[in-house]
Amino acid sequence: MNTTPDSRPPAKAAKAAYARAETELGKPLQGWRLALYTVVFESDTRAGRTFDVVVIGAILMSVAVAIADSTHALASRFGPLLYVAEWFFTLLFTVEYIARLICVRRPLRYAKSFFGVIDLLSILPTYLAVLVPGAYVLIDVRVLRLLRVFRIFRLTAYVNEFTALGQALKASYRKIAVFISFVVMLILVFGSLMYVVEGPENGFTSIPVAMYWAVTTVTTVGFGDITPKTEFGRLISSVMMLLGWGTLAVPTGIVTAEMTAQRHGWPLMPASARTCAVCGTEGHSAEANFCRHCGAKLP
Repeated sequence: MNTTPDSRPPAKAAKAAYARAETELGKPLQGWRLALYTVVFESDTRAGRTFDVVVIGAILMSVAVAIADSTHALASRFGPLLYVAEWFFTLLFTVEYIARLICVRRPLRYAKSFFGVIDLLSILPTYLAVLVPGAYVLIDVRVLRLLRVFRIFRLTAYVNEFTALGQALKASYRKIAVFISFVVMLILVFGSLMYVVEGPENGFTSIPVAMYWAVTTVTTVGFGDITPKTEFGRLISSVMMLLGWGTLAVPTGIVTAEMTAQRHGWPLMPASARTCAVCGTEGHSAEANFCRHCGAKLP
Protein backbone atom coordinates (compact mmCIF):
# COMPACT_ATOMS: atom_id res chain seq x y z
CA MET A 1 0.00 0.00 0.00
CA ASN A 2 1.34 3.38 -0.94
CA THR A 3 1.28 5.93 1.84
CA THR A 4 1.76 9.64 1.96
CA PRO A 5 4.56 11.12 4.11
CA ASP A 6 2.05 12.23 6.73
CA SER A 7 0.53 8.74 7.04
CA ARG A 8 3.69 6.81 7.75
CA PRO A 9 4.06 4.94 11.05
CA PRO A 10 5.74 6.96 13.84
CA ALA A 11 9.02 5.02 13.71
CA LYS A 12 9.41 5.51 9.95
CA ALA A 13 8.30 9.13 10.23
CA ALA A 14 10.88 9.74 12.95
CA LYS A 15 13.61 8.22 10.77
CA ALA A 16 12.49 10.37 7.85
CA ALA A 17 12.53 13.48 10.02
CA TYR A 18 16.01 12.59 11.25
CA ALA A 19 17.19 12.07 7.67
CA ARG A 20 15.85 15.49 6.69
CA ALA A 21 17.57 17.08 9.68
CA GLU A 22 20.78 15.28 8.73
CA THR A 23 20.62 16.78 5.24
CA GLU A 24 19.69 20.28 6.40
CA LEU A 25 22.24 20.57 9.19
CA GLY A 26 25.08 18.82 7.38
CA LYS A 27 26.45 15.67 8.99
CA PRO A 28 30.28 15.72 9.23
CA LEU A 29 32.03 13.23 7.00
CA GLN A 30 34.90 12.22 9.28
CA GLY A 31 37.04 13.09 12.30
CA TRP A 32 36.14 14.08 15.84
CA ARG A 33 33.16 16.11 14.69
CA LEU A 34 31.59 12.98 13.21
CA ALA A 35 32.19 11.12 16.49
CA LEU A 36 30.65 13.98 18.46
CA TYR A 37 27.72 14.18 16.03
CA THR A 38 27.08 10.46 16.51
CA VAL A 39 26.83 10.93 20.27
CA VAL A 40 24.83 14.17 20.29
CA PHE A 41 22.38 13.65 17.43
CA GLU A 42 22.12 9.90 16.85
CA SER A 43 20.18 7.84 19.38
CA ASP A 44 20.60 4.41 17.76
CA THR A 45 24.04 3.89 19.32
CA ARG A 46 24.87 3.05 22.93
CA ALA A 47 26.67 6.36 23.43
CA GLY A 48 23.80 8.26 21.82
CA ARG A 49 21.20 6.56 24.00
CA THR A 50 23.25 7.24 27.13
CA PHE A 51 23.61 10.88 26.13
CA ASP A 52 19.85 11.19 25.58
CA VAL A 53 19.08 9.64 28.97
CA VAL A 54 21.48 12.02 30.71
CA VAL A 55 19.99 15.05 28.93
CA ILE A 56 16.42 13.98 29.73
CA GLY A 57 17.34 13.52 33.40
CA ALA A 58 19.03 16.92 33.48
CA ILE A 59 16.00 18.60 31.89
CA LEU A 60 13.61 17.09 34.43
CA MET A 61 15.84 17.95 37.39
CA SER A 62 16.42 21.52 36.16
CA VAL A 63 12.67 22.06 35.81
CA ALA A 64 12.23 20.67 39.33
CA VAL A 65 14.82 23.19 40.56
CA ALA A 66 12.98 26.05 38.85
CA ILE A 67 9.70 24.94 40.45
CA ALA A 68 11.32 24.61 43.88
CA ASP A 69 12.90 28.06 43.50
CA SER A 70 9.42 29.55 43.02
CA THR A 71 8.24 28.03 46.32
CA HIS A 72 8.98 30.48 49.13
CA ALA A 73 9.44 27.83 51.85
CA LEU A 74 11.93 25.81 49.78
CA ALA A 75 13.71 28.87 48.39
CA SER A 76 14.29 30.34 51.87
CA ARG A 77 15.61 27.05 53.20
CA PHE A 78 17.61 25.72 50.24
CA GLY A 79 18.30 28.98 48.39
CA PRO A 80 22.09 28.60 48.03
CA LEU A 81 21.76 24.94 46.97
CA LEU A 82 19.14 25.79 44.37
CA TYR A 83 21.32 28.62 43.07
CA VAL A 84 24.29 26.27 42.63
CA ALA A 85 22.08 23.62 41.02
CA GLU A 86 20.67 26.15 38.56
CA TRP A 87 24.13 27.26 37.47
CA PHE A 88 25.23 23.64 37.17
CA PHE A 89 22.40 22.83 34.79
CA THR A 90 22.91 26.08 32.90
CA LEU A 91 26.59 25.32 32.31
CA LEU A 92 25.73 21.72 31.38
CA PHE A 93 23.19 22.84 28.78
CA THR A 94 25.60 25.51 27.54
CA VAL A 95 28.25 22.87 26.86
CA GLU A 96 25.64 20.72 25.12
CA TYR A 97 24.46 23.68 22.99
CA ILE A 98 28.01 24.51 21.94
CA ALA A 99 28.65 20.84 21.17
CA ARG A 100 25.62 20.75 18.89
CA LEU A 101 26.78 23.88 17.08
CA ILE A 102 30.36 22.77 16.47
CA CYS A 103 29.58 19.22 15.33
CA VAL A 104 27.34 20.20 12.40
CA ARG A 105 28.50 21.74 9.14
CA ARG A 106 25.70 24.32 9.18
CA PRO A 107 25.59 25.63 12.77
CA LEU A 108 23.57 28.74 11.91
CA ARG A 109 20.82 26.60 10.42
CA TYR A 110 20.65 24.58 13.62
CA ALA A 111 20.65 27.73 15.75
CA LYS A 112 17.62 29.03 13.82
CA SER A 113 15.74 25.72 13.94
CA PHE A 114 12.96 25.02 16.44
CA PHE A 115 15.09 22.89 18.74
CA GLY A 116 18.02 25.27 18.38
CA VAL A 117 15.88 28.15 19.64
CA ILE A 118 14.55 25.99 22.49
CA ASP A 119 18.13 25.06 23.43
CA LEU A 120 19.11 28.72 23.52
CA LEU A 121 16.06 29.71 25.57
CA SER A 122 16.92 27.00 28.09
CA ILE A 123 20.21 28.70 29.01
CA LEU A 124 19.58 32.37 28.26
CA PRO A 125 17.49 33.39 31.32
CA THR A 126 20.19 32.56 33.85
CA TYR A 127 22.79 34.61 31.98
CA LEU A 128 20.38 37.50 31.45
CA ALA A 129 19.68 37.77 35.18
CA VAL A 130 23.43 38.28 35.76
CA LEU A 131 24.48 40.20 32.66
CA VAL A 132 21.65 42.76 32.76
CA PRO A 133 21.99 44.68 36.04
CA GLY A 134 18.74 46.54 35.40
CA ALA A 135 16.74 43.38 34.91
CA TYR A 136 14.88 44.02 38.15
CA VAL A 137 13.74 47.37 36.75
CA LEU A 138 13.26 46.54 33.06
CA ILE A 139 11.60 43.17 33.57
CA ASP A 140 10.55 41.24 36.63
CA VAL A 141 13.20 38.63 37.34
CA ARG A 142 10.43 36.12 37.94
CA VAL A 143 9.74 36.21 34.21
CA LEU A 144 13.33 35.14 33.54
CA ARG A 145 12.98 32.37 36.07
CA LEU A 146 9.73 31.26 34.47
CA LEU A 147 11.45 30.89 31.10
CA ARG A 148 13.61 28.14 32.56
CA VAL A 149 10.53 25.92 32.77
CA PHE A 150 10.44 25.95 28.95
CA ARG A 151 13.31 23.47 29.08
CA ILE A 152 10.61 20.85 29.31
CA PHE A 153 9.94 21.41 25.59
CA ARG A 154 13.37 19.99 24.85
CA LEU A 155 11.98 16.56 25.72
CA THR A 156 10.14 16.59 22.39
CA ALA A 157 13.45 15.99 20.64
CA TYR A 158 13.94 12.65 22.40
CA VAL A 159 10.51 10.97 22.31
CA ASN A 160 9.13 9.54 19.05
CA GLU A 161 5.56 9.89 20.30
CA PHE A 162 5.95 13.68 20.24
CA THR A 163 6.83 13.37 16.56
CA ALA A 164 3.74 11.26 15.91
CA LEU A 165 1.51 13.73 17.76
CA GLY A 166 3.04 16.67 15.92
CA GLN A 167 2.44 15.00 12.55
CA ALA A 168 -1.16 14.20 13.50
CA LEU A 169 -1.79 17.82 14.49
CA LYS A 170 -0.14 19.05 11.30
CA ALA A 171 -2.22 16.69 9.16
CA SER A 172 -5.49 17.75 10.83
CA TYR A 173 -4.85 21.46 11.31
CA ARG A 174 -7.37 22.45 8.61
CA LYS A 175 -10.16 20.45 10.20
CA ILE A 176 -9.28 21.85 13.63
CA ALA A 177 -9.19 25.38 12.18
CA VAL A 178 -12.69 24.90 10.75
CA PHE A 179 -13.87 23.54 14.10
CA ILE A 180 -12.37 26.50 16.00
CA SER A 181 -14.00 28.90 13.54
CA PHE A 182 -17.35 27.26 14.25
CA VAL A 183 -16.83 27.54 18.01
CA VAL A 184 -15.87 31.22 17.70
CA MET A 185 -19.02 31.91 15.67
CA LEU A 186 -21.08 30.01 18.24
CA ILE A 187 -19.60 32.05 21.08
CA LEU A 188 -20.11 35.33 19.23
CA VAL A 189 -23.74 34.59 18.35
CA PHE A 190 -24.77 33.28 21.77
CA GLY A 191 -22.78 35.95 23.58
CA SER A 192 -24.46 38.71 21.60
CA LEU A 193 -27.85 37.06 22.20
CA MET A 194 -27.26 36.93 25.95
CA TYR A 195 -26.19 40.58 25.95
CA VAL A 196 -29.55 41.47 24.44
CA VAL A 197 -31.59 39.10 26.63
CA GLU A 198 -29.95 39.72 30.02
CA GLY A 199 -28.50 43.20 29.66
CA PRO A 200 -26.11 45.19 31.89
CA GLU A 201 -28.42 44.96 34.89
CA ASN A 202 -27.70 41.21 35.13
CA GLY A 203 -23.91 41.51 34.67
CA PHE A 204 -23.75 41.26 30.87
CA THR A 205 -22.34 44.77 30.52
CA SER A 206 -20.93 44.32 26.99
CA ILE A 207 -20.65 41.80 24.18
CA PRO A 208 -17.03 40.86 25.14
CA VAL A 209 -18.20 40.14 28.70
CA ALA A 210 -21.08 38.08 27.31
CA MET A 211 -18.62 36.21 25.07
CA TYR A 212 -16.48 35.43 28.14
CA TRP A 213 -19.61 33.94 29.73
CA ALA A 214 -20.24 31.96 26.53
CA VAL A 215 -16.70 30.52 26.62
CA THR A 216 -17.03 29.36 30.24
CA THR A 217 -20.46 27.90 29.46
CA VAL A 218 -19.67 26.04 26.23
CA THR A 219 -16.56 24.52 27.88
CA THR A 220 -18.80 23.43 30.81
CA VAL A 221 -16.49 25.21 33.26
CA GLY A 222 -19.04 27.65 34.63
CA PHE A 223 -17.17 29.90 37.07
CA GLY A 224 -20.44 31.40 38.24
CA ASP A 225 -19.22 35.00 38.31
CA ILE A 226 -21.80 35.86 35.61
CA THR A 227 -25.08 33.98 35.57
CA PRO A 228 -28.36 34.51 33.67
CA LYS A 229 -31.31 35.71 35.70
CA THR A 230 -34.14 35.46 33.17
CA GLU A 231 -35.91 32.29 32.12
CA PHE A 232 -34.97 32.75 28.48
CA GLY A 233 -31.33 33.33 29.45
CA ARG A 234 -31.28 30.08 31.43
CA LEU A 235 -32.74 28.26 28.44
CA ILE A 236 -29.91 29.61 26.26
CA SER A 237 -27.38 28.52 28.89
CA SER A 238 -28.81 24.99 28.91
CA VAL A 239 -28.55 24.77 25.13
CA MET A 240 -24.93 25.95 25.22
CA MET A 241 -24.01 23.41 27.89
CA LEU A 242 -25.49 20.58 25.83
CA LEU A 243 -23.66 21.83 22.73
CA GLY A 244 -20.44 21.97 24.73
CA TRP A 245 -20.56 18.24 25.50
CA GLY A 246 -20.53 17.29 21.85
CA THR A 247 -18.43 20.18 20.60
CA LEU A 248 -15.39 19.62 22.79
CA ALA A 249 -15.07 15.98 21.70
CA VAL A 250 -14.56 16.90 18.04
CA PRO A 251 -10.81 17.83 18.14
CA THR A 252 -10.03 14.65 20.06
CA GLY A 253 -11.71 12.53 17.39
CA ILE A 254 -9.94 14.37 14.56
CA VAL A 255 -6.45 13.98 16.05
CA THR A 256 -7.11 10.38 17.13
CA ALA A 257 -8.17 9.45 13.59
CA GLU A 258 -4.98 10.96 12.17
CA MET A 259 -2.78 9.16 14.72
CA THR A 260 -4.54 5.84 14.01
CA ALA A 261 -4.02 6.30 10.29
CA GLN A 262 -0.33 7.04 10.81
CA ARG A 263 0.16 4.04 13.08
CA HIS A 264 -1.41 1.64 10.56
CA GLY A 265 -0.12 3.39 7.48
CA TRP A 266 -3.57 4.27 6.19
CA PRO A 267 -3.70 7.27 3.88
CA LEU A 268 -6.43 9.71 4.80
CA MET A 269 -7.75 11.18 1.57
CA PRO A 270 -9.39 14.52 2.24
CA ALA A 271 -12.74 15.23 0.64
CA SER A 272 -12.54 17.56 -2.33
CA ALA A 273 -15.03 19.94 -3.89
CA ARG A 274 -15.74 17.60 -6.84
CA THR A 275 -19.46 17.59 -7.64
CA CYS A 276 -21.48 15.04 -9.58
CA ALA A 277 -22.95 16.66 -12.68
CA VAL A 278 -25.99 14.34 -12.59
CA CYS A 279 -27.25 14.43 -8.98
CA GLY A 280 -25.18 17.29 -7.55
CA THR A 281 -23.60 15.28 -4.71
CA GLU A 282 -20.44 17.03 -3.40
CA GLY A 283 -17.36 15.98 -1.46
CA HIS A 284 -15.98 13.15 -3.58
CA SER A 285 -12.38 12.13 -2.95
CA ALA A 286 -9.68 13.09 -5.41
CA GLU A 287 -9.32 9.45 -6.56
CA ALA A 288 -13.06 8.74 -7.09
CA ASN A 289 -14.18 7.94 -10.64
CA PHE A 290 -17.91 7.51 -10.03
CA CYS A 291 -20.48 9.28 -7.90
CA ARG A 292 -21.08 7.54 -4.58
CA HIS A 293 -24.77 8.47 -4.71
CA CYS A 294 -25.99 7.77 -8.25
CA GLY A 295 -22.99 6.00 -9.81
CA ALA A 296 -22.57 8.48 -12.65
CA LYS A 297 -19.04 9.04 -13.98
CA LEU A 298 -17.39 12.05 -12.38
CA PRO A 299 -15.87 14.77 -14.60
